[in-house]
Amino acid sequence: MPSDPAVLHGSSIARLRALEQIDAWPAANSAAGAMAGGTVVATHGSVDRGFPWASVTKPVTALAVLVAAEEGIVDLDEPAGPPGATVRHLLAHASGLPFDGTKPIGKPGARRIYSNTGFEVLAELVAERAEMSFTEYLSQAVLEPLEMQAELQGSAGSGLFGSLDDLLRVARELLAPTLIAPETLEEATSVQFPGLAGVIPDLGRFDPNDWGLGFELKNAKPGHWSGTKTSGRTFGHWGGSGTFVWVDPEVNAALGVLTDLEFGDWAKAAWPGLSDAVYDELGAS
Repeated sequence: MPSDPAVLHGSSIARLRALEQIDAWPAANSAAGAMAGGTVVATHGSVDRGFPWASVTKPVTALAVLVAAEEGIVDLDEPAGPPGATVRHLLAHASGLPFDGTKPIGKPGARRIYSNTGFEVLAELVAERAEMSFTEYLSQAVLEPLEMQAELQGSAGSGLFGSLDDLLRVARELLAPTLIAPETLEEATSVQFPGLAGVIPDLGRFDPNDWGLGFELKNAKPGHWSGTKTSGRTFGHWGGSGTFVWVDPEVNAALGVLTDLEFGDWAKAAWPGLSDAVYDELGAS
């Protein structure tokens, strides 16, 4: 059954001037939406146009793995991936697997190595245990309950294709979970394997490079892509297709952006500026 954006957005949408910044971005198409509490307070650009999510897929895959953990299909601390690694290591980019490829380049728990392969390994494990394809499990566990129209078209680490409406439904879930217990989300957005240093692709090396279970954590990272106004409790993800979503539980707010332009220097300047302006306009400062 098609989702109804009005259910998520309410009967009317306010205007946030800050969101109009995306019109000046070099992307051919962009869409952005801001949330306060469980309601979308403003959008700019098409709500239902499909975009590639790239690595913003990872938090959605992580939600499916967390559902599987609560169902007893997998255990966060069971062996998975390279020798010595667990499901928890894979979710937290601490398994030792490289960005792409199955040959480890480090010991589990030694450093933060961002890995697409790790999420593909997780998807294979869930699919084996659930006795269905991961695409089907993701749909049943996450996409359908959230009334999303997004589709996984490839890797469990980068293959989602969906709309701003879909992304904002994910953001609402991360502000007030319905698929998993609040305690599970709290664990997933807390530092896993504290103190690990590592590189976030295209953004540089951080020490520590804090990560949760599928979610990148702002904490005290300097020059964070979510801007200067969001709290240290902010978590989310960004993708190489110029996409991001952050959630700040400190002020119960979220911001999601989709574009069709590859991440680059334009985003390093544009994203923090947009985030700060939205934060101020929401009155959260």
